[in-house]
Amino acid sequence: MAQHYFFSSLLPFLSLLAIFSNVISQSKPVMAVTLHTDSRWIVNEAGQRVKLACVNWVSHMDPMVAEGLNKQPLDAISKRIVSMGFNCVRFTWPLYLVTNDSLASLTVRQSFQRLGLSQYIAGIQAKNPSIIDVPLITAFRAVVSNLGANNLMVILDNHVSQPGWCCSETDGNGFFGDKYFNPDLWIKGLTMMATMFKGVANVVGMSLRNEPRGPRQNAPDWYSRSSALSNPNVLVILSGMSYDTDLSFLQNRPVKLTFTRKLVFEVHRYGFTDANIWKYYNPNQACAVVQGYPLFFSEFGMDLRGNDGLLNQYMNCFFALAADLDFDWNLWTLGGSYYIKQGITEFEEYYDYTLIEYMTRLNLYIKSPLEPLRLGPCKDSEAWSYTPQKSLSLKGKNLCLQVDGLGKPAKLGNICSDSGSQWETISNSKLHLASTIGNATTLCLDVDSSHTVVTNTCHCVSVGRKCDPESQWFKLIRSSRNPSSKTLRKKTSLEHACWGLYESFELS
Repeated sequence: MAQHYFFSSLLPFLSLLAIFSNVISQSKPVMAVTLHTDSRWIVNEAGQRVKLACVNWVSHMDPMVAEGLNKQPLDAISKRIVSMGFNCVRFTWPLYLVTNDSLASLTVRQSFQRLGLSQYIAGIQAKNPSIIDVPLITAFRAVVSNLGANNLMVILDNHVSQPGWCCSETDGNGFFGDKYFNPDLWIKGLTMMATMFKGVANVVGMSLRNEPRGPRQNAPDWYSRSSALSNPNVLVILSGMSYDTDLSFLQNRPVKLTFTRKLVFEVHRYGFTDANIWKYYNPNQACAVVQGYPLFFSEFGMDLRGNDGLLNQYMNCFFALAADLDFDWNLWTLGGSYYIKQGITEFEEYYDYTLIEYMTRLNLYIKSPLEPLRLGPCKDSEAWSYTPQKSLSLKGKNLCLQVDGLGKPAKLGNICSDSGSQWETISNSKLHLASTIGNATTLCLDVDSSHTVVTNTCHCVSVGRKCDPESQWFKLIRSSRNPSSKTLRKKTSLEHACWGLYESFELS
């Protein structure tokens, strides 16, 4: 039986062409009182999938106040998060917010004053007067409450113990026994937060600790301590080792909780995560090496200055994986700057939410069978069938994708049995779609500057680091276009079939 697909191109990031897929303006926030897991999916009480499409909001830095409250009213920020299509916030917090009495007793005003950051007080008093003279934890709770009032789910993420920037091997926050990471105090703090937010409907998960790392990290200690923190009311989100990049320890010993269907694993990925791979490997080889199968990518992003083209290639690879595996995700980060970071005030963040303003996702769009195929919005894309005979056929029509020659636009035809109508994924990345014509000439799908789909000689398929295959990176995404389908990836509607696979990144 032929399976149905969306047919999508992955193009260079800095050219502002097609990278990721989604029509985020169609996305709707989802409020869920209780979530649990069903195999690798997160679902609600009715068993319907709830896909986490999140953004990080930082509140673990030195002031222990959510970033940006000196610039915008809290409710305006929450509404902006909703307007961008996110349905949840990973809200970071330092352990000392609740366990260090001298810090926890401070008001917002006093917290800025003690750091010599009085320049922010007037802004917060003007934009958010209700929190300026309340204890820090009260201000934290006010943010969670306002997010809930705007129908946004919240994941409480214990980012560090000592407030400040994360992460390094020597910051004292890496693993049990480090200067600021007392495991007993950690359990106490998590218990206090769980108790404080018990019954708060929009708090759906607790991330136990951000990026375990350093020479003291070891799986047995991580198992024993984390297993003691079971909480039946929320998702229990457990990090990987080595800066949240390694879940290999699960192969030999599964984590056991005192209850079932609550455990979620998280990992982080950035271009620099696998820097040497992208620097020294062929792009297709590098993309094949870094692919994995996580449940929740709780941090990802890229340096928007675009200074390193090699590492930026990673994002296209990442988006192909995201579309293929349909995992839950969380973008770093909401704010464009920090009150203070490593001693510098108004520190600019280059891995911020404006990433979404650079990204659109374009699928194959057919205005007429007589016109060239182009890339268009997801909502206008066609459903395709990839048959056992390796043809790419339009669903419900007697037409298939065909090669017309080197440098020529791909075309639609009704003779779907010859070699020029058969397509295979090639290269290590599995992101090239190739067909053979004439004298055994192999051509790959490509996209020109006008978004017209053409066929050209395949790039970077053989070894060689200095090449750029991205205009030829396409991905067949399995879809539930049939609205009667109730099983494939737990989709429940035709609309969800279009944007639900990617769930981010296109502003209206």
